Amino acid sequence: MPGFRMGSPASMHEQLSLLNAASKRIGSTLDMFETGRELMDVAVPRFADAAGILVQDRLVTEGEFPQQNNDGSALVRRIAVGVADPLPGEYAKAFPVDEVAVYDAWTPYARCMATGNPILYPRLGRRTAEEIGRFWKRDSVSKVLEDSSFLVVPLKARGRVLGFVIFTRRPTSQPFDEQDVNLAEELAARTAVCLDNARLYNRERRTALTLQSSLLPVDLSQPLGLTIASRYLPASDLVGVGGDWYDVIPLPGCRVALVVGDVMGHGIRAAATMGQLRTAARTLASLDLSPADVLFRLNLMSQDLDASQIATCVYATYDPVTRRCAMACAGHVPPILVRPGGETELLELPPGLPLGIGNEPAEMREFTLPDGTVLAFYTDGLVESRERDIEEGISALRSLLSSQNHDLEEVCNLTISAQRPGHERDDIALLLARISELTPKEFVEVSMPADRRSASQARRFVRATLEDWGLASLCDNTELMVSELVANAVEHGQGEVELRLLRGPTLVCEVSDTSSSVPVMREASTTSDTGRGLHLINWLAHRWGSRLTEKGKIVWIEQRLP
Repeated sequence: MPGFRMGSPASMHEQLSLLNAASKRIGSTLDMFETGRELMDVAVPRFADAAGILVQDRLVTEGEFPQQNNDGSALVRRIAVGVADPLPGEYAKAFPVDEVAVYDAWTPYARCMATGNPILYPRLGRRTAEEIGRFWKRDSVSKVLEDSSFLVVPLKARGRVLGFVIFTRRPTSQPFDEQDVNLAEELAARTAVCLDNARLYNRERRTALTLQSSLLPVDLSQPLGLTIASRYLPASDLVGVGGDWYDVIPLPGCRVALVVGDVMGHGIRAAATMGQLRTAARTLASLDLSPADVLFRLNLMSQDLDASQIATCVYATYDPVTRRCAMACAGHVPPILVRPGGETELLELPPGLPLGIGNEPAEMREFTLPDGTVLAFYTDGLVESRERDIEEGISALRSLLSSQNHDLEEVCNLTISAQRPGHERDDIALLLARISELTPKEFVEVSMPADRRSASQARRFVRATLEDWGLASLCDNTELMVSELVANAVEHGQGEVELRLLRGPTLVCEVSDTSSSVPVMREASTTSDTGRGLHLINWLAHRWGSRLTEKGKIVWIEQRLP
């Protein structure tokens, strides 16, 4: 029968035993519901015949304390219930777990939270039991509470009331006394600290997850000549979210940059550093630098952002026309290349130092990718764990990728489920890119001599191509801009002129020549007939620009597709 006679040595021994069990069992995890269940396991039936624990609802959903209502009411959530075996099943049905309710100010629950003091009914009278039952709108509540010994104890931690615990003893058990109240307060105090730790942890984790999810790309574009699929999974245990990221960055000429990185460490600081590095990488990519130059400058920038934060990164650029890929690495795990037949190759890039260490320039490797090839970029959380070293994990990943030639989304799902079946201590990022050869409906090009008549040839070529592609509505503007670019290339450039049309997320027109002199938009003179071409292009095009190549330069324009 529950109840201790505190004056006897046996009762003192039982009390210490109960508190010792509470110290060992309560707070084994940073989960509020599990902590509540642990208190129930300790207290029922050794201290009470039944019990329930309720906390302020906002602590569970947001990790924050709500403002005190003027009327003294409180919105609380029941996170655990404990019932001794001899009690009938009505108790658990009367007080279901995860129920949310607003307690009126007159109830013993609200008065306990408002005052921060325990409330004891040695025997709960019929009237009070019926009032509580009417509040819950369940007759079963008054039935199980009537004539029971009823004790409500606040959950107080760090000067604030988180909620309360209800202990009851059936009419045939010894009622609670003042000594029992002291013991109940001790149990509640230990539980409250564990609950508040869980609240703080969950709030920080929720903040970090929100920060990281807002910084990661929401919807990756599908670049021309590539099929993209990706996954991100945060860490699943106490270390919290980390700083893994990935990105797909459009570049001029329907080219694309693929980036995967991993900030060492976890929590809000790592997520914030990840966001800064991702933004910096996008900014450097807009300068159309080589992968080696991007990583070199990203390394210098990372030291300015936070010298104590270190990150690894792999950065690649891909040209869908030539199917040439350039790649550089800063201390990151090597990407995997999966050939169309299933054969895998570990791309042994010059490893380089992680970002934030040293000032050594990064090295770059270039190669041509066959049609159907898959590039797999990932972070070490996918291949390394406490039970498996990184070499074994990479070997397992290669085996998985070699046996899968399905839809990339399915490949991502199968890979994640196989490589990370349970709880791991690190987050992961996975980015897959499949190469596809461009078709005549996506890419055409023509070479023209350095002759003034090439402008009219370019106009005819543009109109015929766009009508074949079903983009006749873009013909007039595109003809005008391409004619201007070809005329400028003939007049100011050198050698043969090449014209390319690419249909990807936008319509891209490229005019290249062998001159390294890039066009500059200047204010046109009112007395001159020249100098207005670039102003016209700037007005008509969605975007335009130029870039240097090994043979000269390319001037490009982009238009939105209708």
